[in-house]
Amino acid sequence: MIYYIGSMKIKASITLSEDLVREMDKLMGRSGNRSALVEQALRDYLAAKAQQIRDAKDLEILNRRAHKLNKEAQDVLSYQVEL
Repeated sequence: MIYYIGSMKIKASITLSEDLVREMDKLMGRSGNRSALVEQALRDYLAAKAQQIRDAKDLEILNRRAHKLNKEAQDVLSYQVEL
């Protein structure tokens, strides 16, 4: 989890489905803070999306270099001694 300490808060108005708000309230109970829940959920979502973007870039690099990497692996395997 990512926590930001001391960040400035900006009021934003959002519209949520009634059933979603009911589920939030059920999950949090009376002591819950909707804003905190939505903020943490959004932080988690953005972190996951950023990771997906990094993973996609890494995969693209691997795919672009796959032929060379596979050739190197075959070369290394050719030096193995049978047991």
